[in-house]
Amino acid sequence: MYTKELEALKKAGRFRERHLYSDMLDDFASNDYLGLSTKKKQFKKACKLVDEYATVSAKASQLVNGYHPIHRIFEMEMAEQNGFEEGMVVGSGFLANMALIESLVRKGDMLFMDEEYHASGVMAAQLLGDRVVTFAHNDPADLEEKLKAHPANRQIIAVEGVYSMGGDLCAREIFDVAEQSGALLIVDEAHSAGVLGKKLLGIFEHYGITPHERHIKMGTLGKAYGSYGAYILASKTVISFLENRAKTVIYATAPSVFDTALAYVNMKYIRKNAKKLRAKIKARQKVVKEELDRVCESLILPIEVPDNEFALFMQKGLMEQNYLVGAIRQPTVSTPILRVILNAEVSEEKLRHLLRLIRLNLVQ
Repeated sequence: MYTKELEALKKAGRFRERHLYSDMLDDFASNDYLGLSTKKKQFKKACKLVDEYATVSAKASQLVNGYHPIHRIFEMEMAEQNGFEEGMVVGSGFLANMALIESLVRKGDMLFMDEEYHASGVMAAQLLGDRVVTFAHNDPADLEEKLKAHPANRQIIAVEGVYSMGGDLCAREIFDVAEQSGALLIVDEAHSAGVLGKKLLGIFEHYGITPHERHIKMGTLGKAYGSYGAYILASKTVISFLENRAKTVIYATAPSVFDTALAYVNMKYIRKNAKKLRAKIKARQKVVKEELDRVCESLILPIEVPDNEFALFMQKGLMEQNYLVGAIRQPTVSTPILRVILNAEVSEEKLRHLLRLIRLNLVQ
């Protein structure tokens, strides 16, 4: 029924398939930034924590009877650690963005979204009609101009702490523009929490910004935290509003109890080992500087390639060398890239070898 559409994708080099990649490959493709996906000791700790309770699954929506003590423990510690009043666990980062954007932007409000915001936020914004304005990527001047041009009951800004494809950090000045305008600021910290800051708390800590009632932080548990799910941190008022209006919270089964437990024990691991993990991050960023003469502020290294076919060719060739990297194509990015993740658990030597292979193939 969709054969023609699939053939068109194949011809354009945009066809996708799921693969069961070998665990023997050195993983420079996933968002497992700190390598926690392989920590069996943490897995066992999570099992032990869940085993302390009679109920081990979510069972229902959080507002029915799916709200578990482990959910609450995680929310409280996450909020306290990050300096927010209250927290909420959500099934995924996609659902968290849907919850925030679809529910918070009411009649008479305006949403100002970075043009490179995650697809989950873009999809949610499509439900808002003419209540959405996009601004040039990471451009505080353009944001300020558009805030002035579109007054509203509430102005809400949506940005990412680290942008998932470019690996660039949200400009510090955007926080200032939000503060000066009195706007609410949603910060998607999916790729910055666990990566930035002295305690690896993310972009707020990195810039030394103390959260207040107009700040909302969203993050995922399937990246640096080595699990699955998401969280929202905000004021008590905002969290209460989400409990009453966010459809992906009200009408969705609560997040997995085990996955929340795994994220909880991993959060404690990161907090205890932040200094050591931060040193690993800095060391890998140094390798990028030495090999490619590029400054990498996060753990995402995008490398532009000529076309989709070359991206796939490079990915396949690097797999033969035992390295797995992402071959990212349209519509995720406008120009195809090799997306290299500076995984803290893969050695600096292997990262250096990988980057040399990429550099040699791009020069030829």
